[in-house]
Amino acid sequence: MTYSRRDLGMLLPVLAAAGASAQTSSKLPSHVYQFEDLPVRTNGQNQSRAVLNGETHSGFFIEVHISDLGAGLSPHPPHKHVHEEMVLLLEGQLDATVGGQTSRMTPGSIAYFASGDEHGTRNPGPGRARYTVLALGHDS
Repeated sequence: MTYSRRDLGMLLPVLAAAGASAQTSSKLPSHVYQFEDLPVRTNGQNQSRAVLNGETHSGFFIEVHISDLGAGLSPHPPHKHVHEEMVLLLEGQLDATVGGQTSRMTPGSIAYFASGDEHGTRNPGPGRARYTVLALGHDS
């Protein structure tokens, strides 16, 4: 079977659309993430384990990581961004600061940081703090 240039011209948009659809349909799959299998990134006394980074089936972006923070340390200076964030404390203690007000978090506590609010966390010690961060949405 032979195809003319006209046939190929009509076929190219279909192929392009199929390729674009395949690229945008790359959604986060269902999966169980075992803690011990997550790669560890170390920065001094701090450790981080990436869990999720992508879009849900409805196109909503989420990023999840688990961090271990040494006593007396912060992961970074206070900051703000467009996306929302939740911090779920698993072990230890964290001081969460939002808009200049600090609250002590104990295991099981959750902090929510709204879009545009300056926030930060610090481990007051004496031991390590382990927490999960759930970032909701893009910054653009």
